[in-house]
Amino acid sequence: MKSKKGDWVLVHNVVLSKEDRAPQVPDDTKSVPLETWVKGFTNEEASIGDEVTITTMTGRNVKGKLVDINPYYKHDYGKCIPEILQIGLQLKDILFGGEDHE
Repeated sequence: MKSKKGDWVLVHNVVLSKEDRAPQVPDDTKSVPLETWVKGFTNEEASIGDEVTITTMTGRNVKGKLVDINPYYKHDYGKCIPEILQIGLQLKDILFGGEDHE
C-alpha cells in the first residue's frame, strides 16, 4: 500500500537498542528497546516499510519507518456487562440517596 504526500500515517522508530539502555532501569525495561510510534502527515510518497519524514499535528518533523496509513484506534473495552450497569445505579443511590437528593 502506498501513501501520498499529506496522508495521515503512523511511523515507528527505535530510539535506543536494549544494549544502549541505562543500567539503572528495571530488568524488564532493560530487556527491550526504547521505541516510539508517532502519527503525522507524510512529506513524500512512500510504501509501508519505507523510511519517511512526517509532520506531526504540533509541527514537529519526525523520521521513521512507515507502518500504517490512516491509522485508527482498534481497541475497545469489551462487551457490555449488565451487572456492572446495575452496580453503577446502586452506587449512585447509596452515595446520593436516590430521589430525595435530586
